[in-house]
Amino acid sequence: MNFLLESKSIRLRLVEENDAEFILSLRLDPKYNNFISKVDNDIAAQKSWIRKYKTLEHDQSEFYFIIERLDGTPCGTVRVYDLIKNSFCWGSWILNKDKTRYSAVESALLVYEFGFKELGFDKCHFEVMKENYGVINFHEKFGANKVREDKDNFYFEITKKSVEKTQGKFMRLVK
Repeated sequence: MNFLLESKSIRLRLVEENDAEFILSLRLDPKYNNFISKVDNDIAAQKSWIRKYKTLEHDQSEFYFIIERLDGTPCGTVRVYDLIKNSFCWGSWILNKDKTRYSAVESALLVYEFGFKELGFDKCHFEVMKENYGVINFHEKFGANKVREDKDNFYFEITKKSVEKTQGKFMRLVK
């Protein structure tokens, strides 16, 4: 299985314990943490969480990636998890000020490549907080459909076919 996914200006690589400080800096920064679960400012706890996560990675039930520019500068995170039947979920998607111009599109396409090609799923499911208008708009442009909602979140699904149909309009930006 390919765990190093690369595009025009970024790559996804599996998280390591020495990424804890970078991850914590993203998760504690008010510019980036409005729509993610809160964490304590505790580097030891973050390292411990990564060590526990690595067992899930070993079991191939969850994957946590650092998004980095091709020069090795980390610029974000993304997780692939909740692998059920014929669908995977992705989230914990954060991109910071060091991101490249099209890193959002590139990282989404790489996540879909990983989920659909590497893991073999035909669908993807995820949730977005209702106030996260930019991310909702982004996913809808990719062809995601709202399947339900609750007080706080919209729940989406997107199929492999839908991504294949829409990725053409983004490919000129990322290849």
